[in-house]
Formats: sequence, structure tokens, C-alpha cells
Amino acid sequence: MAASEDFEMEGSENSRNEGENKVQIYLPGQPLKEDEELVYDESAYVMFHEVQTGSPCLSFDVIRDSLGEKRELHPLCAYVVAGTQAPRTHINNVLVMKMSNMHKTQKNIEKDDDDDNEEESDSDDDEDESKMPHLECARIKHQGCVNRIRAINYNATVLAASWSELGRVHIWNLAQPLRAVDDKDAMVSYKNGVVPVPLFTFSGHQAEGFGLDWCPTMPGVLATGDSKQNIHVWNPVDGGSWHVDQRPLVGHTDSVEDLQWSPNERSVLASCSVDKSIRIWDTRASPSKACMLTANCAHESDVNVISWNRNEPFIASGGDDGIIHIWDLRQFQSGSPVATFKHHTQPVTTVEWHPTEATVFASGGSDDQIALWDLAVERDTEDCKDDIKDLPPQLLFIHQGQTDVKELHWHPQVPGVIISTALSGFNIFRTISV
Repeated sequence: MAASEDFEMEGSENSRNEGENKVQIYLPGQPLKEDEELVYDESAYVMFHEVQTGSPCLSFDVIRDSLGEKRELHPLCAYVVAGTQAPRTHINNVLVMKMSNMHKTQKNIEKDDDDDNEEESDSDDDEDESKMPHLECARIKHQGCVNRIRAINYNATVLAASWSELGRVHIWNLAQPLRAVDDKDAMVSYKNGVVPVPLFTFSGHQAEGFGLDWCPTMPGVLATGDSKQNIHVWNPVDGGSWHVDQRPLVGHTDSVEDLQWSPNERSVLASCSVDKSIRIWDTRASPSKACMLTANCAHESDVNVISWNRNEPFIASGGDDGIIHIWDLRQFQSGSPVATFKHHTQPVTTVEWHPTEATVFASGGSDDQIALWDLAVERDTEDCKDDIKDLPPQLLFIHQGQTDVKELHWHPQVPGVIISTALSGFNIFRTISV
């Protein structure tokens, strides 16, 4: 373990050791006997690590780095920015983390090393130490709990926008903390230096919020939504500042829970709300006329999260009803999803499409589950076992072990790797399914 202060990172070999008793497959909802416990199957994971940060981080984002695209060689490295939700008596922080030296699970290492000679066991201790994952973390003090945080590479600088529970949205320059997690001397200077302050702060929202997204097609453009139904669009201006349109987009009648810019269409924005609706906006129009499409009863209750497919005209949504809907924007006005999945037993709190596989997405919820899905899979009735016959055929994998999952993201540069956060901490993993 290589970490500092109250931060720690564990690899698969230290996490949950399998017992000697007979191993059975567990499906969510099955009761456990007094002498039974859940352990994860290392052979089902290419990689699995856990991270503890002290106070829980209920929102985070993956920072794109310069280490290359589509990298699969281990050990792996990932950069993340997160925000804490500390108790009232504690200080909240934006955390910039570097997770490095992440190796495969032990069983996958053994598969790769089948041809190695057993006489090399004398060096096992040294090898185990060299395969320990590393975690470096730089803090930025943040006023209030961080409801949501999103990062972007803008003008050769990494920026993060954070939604504070105090009703303010801040923009942060992450250049210094990123240098600190990369260099020990820089970390010493960072800890002893001037406390970072926001580049820009917007206090125009009348309440706190959760909706927050950077536009991928217009660098520096940001959208923020609050619990008073208002959505504001930000545009960058010279001098490292932003102009925030004080006129909110008109349409929602309750709290805006999530925002997603189109990955392909400039000025097109999607939103979801406690009012049960999903709306599509053209931000070039005046705020009172910007709403182009609406699904008014998208879910039976609050719509918590949405994700816009980067390759096909699909939006995935998850709600308090525990349901995931898939919407085809070409048929959006009909108000009917093209696919519906009812697997989660409690509210769906996060959903995200795979960055390159058009039919694959992941979801997570308050039922402590992360599910991996593939819309292209059909049921094979001949090979279907009794214990899984009631599961949707599109359900590829169920990941458990975290308490109250809040957010997940696929790493855009490391194929198949998912990072997730929950009340119990972070997981970073890749399954054999994707």
C-alpha cells in the first residue's frame, strides 16, 4: 500500500480472500445464511482495486491524460477528480487523485505466467511489493459538500466545475494539484503553498443543484441545473472568465437532476427532472423557446440520471422507480422508450454508455449493485440455466461490494475499465465481460 494520510488503495490480493468452503453463485436478493458471506471471484475480473478517501466522494470524473489512447498493458494508471461529502464538523475538499501501478487480479496474473518456473518463488515478497497499487492525492478546500463535479481539458489546462450544496458553482484550475500528484517535490511545495481558489464562481442559482455538464463540441461551454427547476448556460470569455446567461431555460417544473450535452450536435442539451420528464433543448434559441422535445412521463417517479450515447441517437435514463429506459431520439416525441430494464430493486443513481461500444452501458443504484448491459445480446434458451432464467438476457455482469452506489464512469482511454464511487469508497475494475 502506498498512500498518504487517510487515503488508501488496495489491490485484489488484499481485498476479499476466498474461503475454503464450497463456492456458489450469488444473485442479488437471495438471503444469506448466518455462516455465509459474499466474496468476489477473481477469475471474473481482469483487474480490481479499492480506494478509501476518508469522507465519501459521491461525485467524481475521470481526467483525460497524455498517457495514450486504448491502453491495455498493465500496470495501469488513472487520474480522477472527486468531491467530498464530509460531516458538518469536517472540511470538504476537491480531491485530485492519481491511481497507479494497478496490476491484474492474481488469477489473471497466474494465467499470464503459466510458463514461469516455480523456483522463482524466493522473490515472491519483492514481487508482491512491486505490484502494490499506489495512490497520490492533492486536496483543494471546498466550501460545502460537493454535489457534483465534472472535468474538462480546456486550452491545454484541466478544469473542474463543482456544484456546492451552498448553491454556488465553482470553476477550478487543476494544473497545480496534477503536478503535485506526479512529483514528490511538487507535492511538498503544494502542501506548503498558497491555498488554491476558484477561477470563477457563479452564485446566481437560487438554490443548490446537481445538474452539471461541460459541452464536448463547444470547448468551455457549461450547463448547470438547480433544485428550483432552472438551467443556466455558461459561455467562456477572454481572461479566464465566463458569461452566465441569467435567463434560465424554461420548461421543467421541479428540480433538475442531470444534464447531458449531445456528443455530436452543437448547442443541443438534454435534461431530466423530479417532474418525471426528459427534455431536449436547443440553446441557440431564446430560453423560453429552447425546449424542442419532451417526454413528459419518462418514469413513474423522479428521473435521476441520463446518458447520451456517443455513437447512436440513444439516451439512457434511470429513475427512482429502479427502471432503466432506452430512448431513440428519432422516436422521442412518441413518449415511449424502445427498451426497458427492471433489474435494480432501488433507485437508479448512475448510468453511462460505453465510450466506444454503441450497445453497451453500465448502471448503478441504491441497491448496492453495478450492472453491465449489452443491448445486442439475445437469450439462448437452450443454454439458459434455471438460476439465471429470470434475469434479462442483456445483463452481462453484476458487480457488488459497495454500499449505496452513487456514480460510475468508464475510463475513456483504458478499454473496459469502470471507476465507481459509493458511501463505502471507490472501486476501479475491469470484468471479463467487456
